[in-house]
Amino acid sequence: MSKGSNVTLTALSENVGPVIVGLGWGSPTGEGDADVSVLLLDANGKVRSDADFYFYNHPVAADGSVQLLGKTPTADGNEDRISFDLTAVPADVDRVVVAASRYDGACFGELDDVRLSLADGAGEELLRFAVQGADSMSAIIFGELYRRGQEWKFRAVGQGYDTGLAGLATDFGVDIDDDAEAVAVQGDAEAVDAEGGGAASEGRAVVREPALASVPVPVAAPVGEPGPREAVAALPAPRRPEDDAADGPSRPTARPRTAKKKVTLSRAARKTLAENESWRAARLFPVSALKSDRDRETRATSVLLSVMAQVPEFGRRLTAAFGAPAGRMETFTEVTLPHGDSPRRPDGVIRVERAGKLWTALVETKTNGNALKADQVQAYMDIAARRGYEAVITLSNDVELEGSPLVDVRIDKRRKHKVALRHLSWAEVAHQAQMLIRHEGVGNAAHAWLLQELLHYLQHENSGCHGFQNMGPAWVPVRNGIDDETLCQGDPRALEVVENWERLIRQVCLALGGELGQKALPVQRSKRGADPGARRSALADQLCVDGRLQAELRIEGTPGVLAISADLRTGKLRTSIDIPAPEQGYPLSWAKRLVRRLAEAPADLHVETLVDGGTGGPRSTLERLRPEPADMLPKDGDTRITGFRLSLFKSMGSTRGTAQSGFIRSVDEAVHRFHRTVVVHLDSPAPRRVPSGQGAARG
Repeated sequence: MSKGSNVTLTALSENVGPVIVGLGWGSPTGEGDADVSVLLLDANGKVRSDADFYFYNHPVAADGSVQLLGKTPTADGNEDRISFDLTAVPADVDRVVVAASRYDGACFGELDDVRLSLADGAGEELLRFAVQGADSMSAIIFGELYRRGQEWKFRAVGQGYDTGLAGLATDFGVDIDDDAEAVAVQGDAEAVDAEGGGAASEGRAVVREPALASVPVPVAAPVGEPGPREAVAALPAPRRPEDDAADGPSRPTARPRTAKKKVTLSRAARKTLAENESWRAARLFPVSALKSDRDRETRATSVLLSVMAQVPEFGRRLTAAFGAPAGRMETFTEVTLPHGDSPRRPDGVIRVERAGKLWTALVETKTNGNALKADQVQAYMDIAARRGYEAVITLSNDVELEGSPLVDVRIDKRRKHKVALRHLSWAEVAHQAQMLIRHEGVGNAAHAWLLQELLHYLQHENSGCHGFQNMGPAWVPVRNGIDDETLCQGDPRALEVVENWERLIRQVCLALGGELGQKALPVQRSKRGADPGARRSALADQLCVDGRLQAELRIEGTPGVLAISADLRTGKLRTSIDIPAPEQGYPLSWAKRLVRRLAEAPADLHVETLVDGGTGGPRSTLERLRPEPADMLPKDGDTRITGFRLSLFKSMGSTRGTAQSGFIRSVDEAVHRFHRTVVVHLDSPAPRRVPSGQGAARG
């Protein structure tokens, strides 16, 4: 679409009750990002109340009409997805504005390929809009969904604001409070706990009010003063007609209550009442009786679907990305459906009722290392198409890659009804449960306990729901071929190893993100729009040449990208991070401060000084540098230091699985150990400086 154009959604697809809008961008460094927001406007073009403003800490509408689904990694950046149930949008909402904003002096001109896409309920992309000319803008309205009679239409807007979120919000009747002294810090001490549910992450200011959870809010800085994002709380509050009409001095606007108090569970184990260690706590979902793969599949499906139905936040989170509306959810297992001469029995069925309409998904489950069967999935796709169901969801320990589906199915183009085929990894299910009960919170203690029991079940060694666990049959031949230098470029076994390496890294990100409560995403440095298969083939050829598997992880709140390299020749894993040199001060002060920050880091941590020109600087271990930090500095005093590289090495497992000696376990342990012992001691990223003449009020 071009700027200013519009289209009726029903002209593009019949399945536009639910739609998914994606806002995407790339970054040359892989680190650029923005925050998405949604505003519901009435016929006057204003928000009805503060509840009509949705952002990172107010991501879900109570009626299910809006849900911010979070970020997914792309080749060189991120895509933020938003689920809209257009059938649930209140009748007095005339327009839905979709926007994004940057912070700390950043503008959209620093990002590449800024774009919007819209997909229907079956996941089929209906339109794309590339935003142009927003170089100096700190906030952009990408587009808007609006009513025309009984129809919903989409307009490509592409309007930028150089005053950030503050300027954008003001245009739609939202007041931004820029008074730093007015930030409320009193309230229930339990609103902030050690699990991060109330701690301010990078780019968030924490505001607490009585009987409310901690509410991170966007931050606005005065013109020309970028400052840390935590410095000023920009709290949207609705303009009230009675305020405008009141005589005399205007009254201060009440702070918005954008989130209800949430329940999270502490990681700290309570003192047990057991007499000795042999006593086992009773569990809602026991696993001791599981003897066969069929038992595991049946139990896992029933456990998951029952919790989805009973914990609305969890069920909605797993199904919204598949186009499901918000509504009453019921789940079923072992349902028999006719299919020719032999009826089929999918492992489960999910049904959601909204305004008298039903959304239905069939569920096919696999546990342990069992692979999905193409004929089974094809049969369920055919059944769903004939019966008017909306989706088929597959669940297994495998991780689906972009451009590489786990099963190939035939889609009959002649059928008017479209069926979405989507995959979930058990690792992703566990990640979503952990994010809710450890960090984001759920509605009540009973829901938190149910999710805790589900998480315990999934993580039990006998459940069969452990996520990606096997590097595949090509792992040993490829390692041997690299060792004896007989592996040739173009060998399909090398490509299989590269694909499984990518699956492993995605799973490591899920585990780390769930533990930290922060976004952890793999970085893929390739040209946007490049064929994923071609990219993996190039990586496979490179593996044949240098014998190394390499990946990068971008973790929210860290000062750099975490890199991991597996050298199959030497059997060593290297985890590292490059941190930039401070902009002010003296090199010796930098060296001393870094050593102090790393006081509790492992003594065998390697520290390399990065200098101009890419030539290697001094290298040593932390143990040797502690008594003499000056050894980090180049002998040539004129050499400019650009940063420092911190690295840990460990032996990697040789077997292809997750046993104690397995490669997968060694990679997972290496990443978690490096973050726990090194990265957590480093400073958070410094706020970006605003170029002269480009200062703007930011939100």
